[in-house]
Amino acid sequence: MKDFPAAYQSTAGSALAVDKAFYRRIADAIAGRQLVDQFVIPIRTGRAWKVPAGHVFRIVAVEGPQVGDLNLWNLQNPRERLWASRTRQLQAAHVTTFDRLWSTLPYLRPLVTITSDSLADYGVDEYGGRVHDLLGTRCDPYVNRMLTGEDFDFCCHSNLVRAVAPHGLTELDVHDVLNVFQCTGLNSEDKYFMRASPVRKGDHIEFFAEIDLLCALSTCPGGDLSVPLWGPEARDPLDVCRPLGIEVYALDRDLLKDWKSPDIAAYGGGHGLGLKAPPWAR
Repeated sequence: MKDFPAAYQSTAGSALAVDKAFYRRIADAIAGRQLVDQFVIPIRTGRAWKVPAGHVFRIVAVEGPQVGDLNLWNLQNPRERLWASRTRQLQAAHVTTFDRLWSTLPYLRPLVTITSDSLADYGVDEYGGRVHDLLGTRCDPYVNRMLTGEDFDFCCHSNLVRAVAPHGLTELDVHDVLNVFQCTGLNSEDKYFMRASPVRKGDHIEFFAEIDLLCALSTCPGGDLSVPLWGPEARDPLDVCRPLGIEVYALDRDLLKDWKSPDIAAYGGGHGLGLKAPPWAR
């Protein structure tokens, strides 16, 4: 099958042109970091945490393979949040080092840039599977009830709902996710598949916060996805569920002397109506 060029192309100086040398320096400057927060998210739960702009946070497989569902919001304005579908178009359906996760309209700017990924060399397996996907979304109790006829309150959607409630957010704020450590692809019928996570104990993915963030992560109740969740062979995957660790680091200020948070999208927001941008858009 012939390859076809991507629809969205990076040009010199554009927002898609990442300064790889800058982010590589951040990834390499381990000795100058200061650990400011660290915790473990138990199995089948979720937790939210704050990351100031110019810090990095790392998700770590502390005990072995486990999938996590990640949400991101602007800490000061949760209307601005991760836009999974546009990130797929601007970056890729599966992301790794130097890829960015973009925010929703009318803001449209990078929320984070990936600085380190211990699975960057996984590539494409024999089934077409890749790691860290934006193809699928979180498991949820509504689909679970539809497919099984049973209620289950610890799907990733519900875990995220509980995680953000103390921060004043609701179910309506939970959005499409980055599936961290998840191996997925599209089969010959163009249908989404999930494979067992290839993660090993100690593997990580790390993000540089481009703006002040509220983050939330669910440790998926499907565990490492080595057990079918639906269909005739489905069973409870409790024995393949593991916790995930979170680490937040402040960086040496010298690394950031020429960096600033990205501006929101430059488009004025008139939409042909002859109006200035509404206050909520700015």
